[in-house]
Amino acid sequence: MTRTSRIPGFYKVSVPERHAMVGDATAATEHDLALALEDGGLDAETADKFVENVLGTYALPYGVALNVRIDERDYVVPMVVEEPSVVAAASNAARMVRVGGGFHAEVDAPIMIGQVQLVDVPDDVAATGAILSARDELLSIADAAIPGLVARGGGAREIEVRSLEPGMLVVHVSVACGDAMGANLVNSVAEGVAPRLAELSGGTVGLRILSNLSDRRCVRVTCRVPAAALATDTMSGDEVISGIENASRFAELDPYRAATHNKGIMNGVDAVVIATGNDWRAVEAGAHAFAARSGTYAPLATWRRDGDHLVGRLEMPLALGTVGGTLRVHRAARVSLQMLDVSSAGELAAVAASVGLASNLAALRALATDGIQKGHMALHARSVALAAGTPTAWVERVATMIVEAREITVEGARRALRVLGESAARDVEPRRTEVTADAEE
Repeated sequence: MTRTSRIPGFYKVSVPERHAMVGDATAATEHDLALALEDGGLDAETADKFVENVLGTYALPYGVALNVRIDERDYVVPMVVEEPSVVAAASNAARMVRVGGGFHAEVDAPIMIGQVQLVDVPDDVAATGAILSARDELLSIADAAIPGLVARGGGAREIEVRSLEPGMLVVHVSVACGDAMGANLVNSVAEGVAPRLAELSGGTVGLRILSNLSDRRCVRVTCRVPAAALATDTMSGDEVISGIENASRFAELDPYRAATHNKGIMNGVDAVVIATGNDWRAVEAGAHAFAARSGTYAPLATWRRDGDHLVGRLEMPLALGTVGGTLRVHRAARVSLQMLDVSSAGELAAVAASVGLASNLAALRALATDGIQKGHMALHARSVALAAGTPTAWVERVATMIVEAREITVEGARRALRVLGESAARDVEPRRTEVTADAEE
């Protein structure tokens, strides 16, 4: 099987068969996948070394987005998420984008910011001048705190001083982090330069910590989708473009709508971030701070008509790592990176952002056509069926019944079970069924 993310009928086959298909299509072998995902990639004994007071581990579904093509390269993208329809929606939208040539990404250099707060500064102007005059000395002190990163080509790059109020300055040290997310490295830099900054400013050191508003480490993704790829059974592609453009404008004008618009983007981004062992809380904090940087909360992605195409654009900070931290010990995180076969943290950021833009497109297309609930609730029905105690071999039948009855509730699923026959349900040999499907066809 050639290396492609276009695998029709993927959702129809069993989990072991999916392992084989992904093994053929990516750098992660079937054996790698089975071994890494057997217990979610993390056993209780290892988890006890991660965090405190461990009782065990907590599993979430691990799926893959298909059809993703970025800058002429295909990716089968791992996603860890508990919400039904997210994986299917991203795969379906990526298929539409693929028709228009796929996603195109531009990624900034991996620069993170370390902040040193200085308080009780007697003269802000004089202190600022003294600090900037000592730039080279301060960068040398910073590099001395992270010799390993410097040896790999990274290190401190710039010094910036900001006055927050009379007597309070904050010094930013920009650090090139390579393929690391960089939190620990940047914190070491901030602590390393703080004593000298206090001497130069005549003030007292306050906080020394990185900023998760990593706006010098942004990723920008664009796509062009032909109208024909967006059409539904009841709406032309041109009508869908108008509806999506209207939805985008709504988010641009109203922060209440922008928050939900951006949540749809983060459905895709966070799922990739978690699957690859990265810090999704840091990513969320940075994304929403970036969205509010103008003083009004705004959408991270916008959509506009360009002739008979829909053009989407997303820009957001995205500080990810492909080395260190969780990746060293979490088997599922390691196999995720093996599956993606990315060459840098920047490439990983491009993948996560592209899946975020696909997730946004899927949500807006649903809102502009049939409404968000139709497809979402059809997939949610499977979770409801399981919650009602349905044997996994019966889940599809019960889910179909409660969708057709428009009663997607636990009680509705129980009634469906009774209709099928409780005794027959008990006699069925259960087999494992995926709750989240790739509804791409």
